[in-house]
This record gives sequence, C-alpha cells and structure tokens, in this order.
Amino acid sequence: MAAALGPAGAAHAAEDIVIGGSIPLSGVFAFAGQGIHAGIGDYVKMINEQGGVKGRKVVYVPEDTAYKVDASVAAFKKITSQNKVNFYYGDSTGFSKTINAELDRAGTMIMSGASFATELNDPKKYPNQFMLGPDYTEMFGILLRYIAKEKPGAKVAFVYSDTEFGRDPIASSRGVAEKLGLKVATEIMTPPGSVDVSTEVIKLRRADPDFTIFHGYVLAPIPEFVGQGKRMGLKTRYMGTFWTMDNSTVMQMGEDAEGFMGVMPYRYYYDDSEKAPMLEKIRAMRPQYQSTGYMQGFLAAMLFTETAKRTLDAGKDLTAANMKATLDGIKDFDTGGIIGVPITIKGNSIPVGRIYRADTKQKKMVPASDWIVLN
Repeated sequence: MAAALGPAGAAHAAEDIVIGGSIPLSGVFAFAGQGIHAGIGDYVKMINEQGGVKGRKVVYVPEDTAYKVDASVAAFKKITSQNKVNFYYGDSTGFSKTINAELDRAGTMIMSGASFATELNDPKKYPNQFMLGPDYTEMFGILLRYIAKEKPGAKVAFVYSDTEFGRDPIASSRGVAEKLGLKVATEIMTPPGSVDVSTEVIKLRRADPDFTIFHGYVLAPIPEFVGQGKRMGLKTRYMGTFWTMDNSTVMQMGEDAEGFMGVMPYRYYYDDSEKAPMLEKIRAMRPQYQSTGYMQGFLAAMLFTETAKRTLDAGKDLTAANMKATLDGIKDFDTGGIIGVPITIKGNSIPVGRIYRADTKQKKMVPASDWIVLN
C-alpha cells in the first residue's frame, strides 16, 4: 500500500470537514489521477483561504491506489479508520460497487468519483453516491441528440470495448437512437487497447455510417480506426465519450484528430467562449493546461463543500442521509463556468454536456454545440 499523501488523521479537529480519496496516482490511470488530485487539492486550498466552510477547515486525505480495486478498498479502510470522513472520491466503477454496502452501513459520508457507470445512476441501490456529470448512457444520449439535429435520419455506428465499461450504454442507446429517428448501421466490439482492427474497419466501411461513436477506450484502438478509415475514404465523423476527450489524448492522433468530436461535461481549461470566473481563477493558479480530470476533481470538491455548507446552514448534522438530501435539492447551481449552464442534480447524475471538436491547427478542442441538458 502506498504511503498516505495527506496529513496524519489523528491530528484533525472534530469539526474539520474531511474529503478522503482513492486516487490512481500511479498505474494505467495515473494521467487522470494526477489531474483529479490537483483539482481537489486546489479547490480545498481555495476554500480554506476563504475561511473554510462556515469556519470549518476542509482537509483532503488521499491515498494512491494504482487503479486497483483491492488497493482502493484498503485505502478507504485506512482513511476512514484514521479520520471522520464526510466525503469520498472513488477511482473506479469496481470500487464504487464494492464499497457501496460499507457506505450504506456507515451512514456518515457521501461519495462521488471517476465512474460514470449507468448502473450507479440509481438512488435506491446507490443512495449515498453521485456522479460528476452524465452517466455513460446519458453521454450517448447527448451525442445522439447532437447527431439527430445535425443530420436527421443519420446512420450511426457504435464501436466499443469488450469490457463492462465498454458495453455499459450500448443496449439502451439503440432505443434512444431509434426514438431520435437514427439508424444504428453497425455495432463493433473489440478488445480494449492496442489491437489489429483491419477486419473491423472493413466492417465499418461496409456499413458506411455518417457518425461513429467510440466508447470504452481511452485512446487505442481509436487512432487505428480513424487512420485506416480515412485511408479507405470513409466519410464518417468520429466521436468519443469522456475518458477519450482530454485535449492531450485527442491530439495524440496527430493530423487524424482533425474534426474528432465528443461529449464533455466540463469546459476545457482554455475555453473562453463564455465568461467563466472559476476557470479564470484556475488559470491564475495554474498557468499551464489542466486536464479534464483536473476539472472533475475541482468540481467534486466544489459540490462536496457546497453540500456541507447547505446542510450546516439548514442546522442539520453532516450525516449521509442529510447530505444526500441536500445534494438532491441543489437546483440551478452556478459552478462559475466549469459547466457552462447552471446545474441540477437529477437521480445520481448531472445530465449535461457539450460537443467539442478537435482543431489540430490550434491544438485545441473547440465548442461544436451549445450545452445540451437532458430532461
């Protein structure tokens, strides 16, 4: 188990508001984990400089999990045994599902994290959890609404990984496409990571979709699909979901990134298409580009502390039930431009996103749509 990265738990005063975190600072998801860690840390620092939450100091206690469920569970047990934790950030769907019974038993904290699994968007089964954006099915819903508006009756292809993450939104999104008058021309499943996709690209070419949505990958094999497809003269427009959409990830495709689109619940670090006071503060703190993982961590800490503030304002104890009721009551909340429209928590998710498109000349993702809010 990696060493704790936060201050020793025993020293916290009872009134501190504590955010625990299973953070993948090493391993395959370190690129995301380091951003998430920085985002939570920066918001906590900012809120403490403003006097904390109703005079209470906010303390962030992370542990590195290397994106392994057993390490994440061990981190949770260690952090919660040493601290009176109010909020927790989890690193994966596997961890969120594994720890759920423990969260319900404790009744002392609410949790969010990196997962957008559709299954977690169920307040009955996961009463003390919520997501920091739309679930995967809602992400597909936002992409499909954009497609239906751009090209009514379009043919779409779903290309996804043979993983729980990859398969998550596929079945339900067929129905969504049909309702929107779109035709699912083909569905292609591949192993995750770098694999030979030449046979699959031929299948895609035969289906000749107007739009191809990738899901369940970070990057590979998306560049192979896009590159081979372009060389075969495929005219389809390629799209991705959240974990593919960081600027640095998309730009790794080089020239093939041009025009690549996807759904993003947050504004990109450099997006100045509208006024965003919170993004201006982030840019002042960190003059270099910050990842979409950073934005997610920052928003997590913002919603955690806002929940604590509103619960205390109502004269209630910081129990899981009280805090989740407070969170569920958040309507039209202004994130300072992290999300471009005021947000309302619905179920366990925030069903909002915007389509961004890669502009390789600027090496930036630029807005391709307004903010799309699912009802």
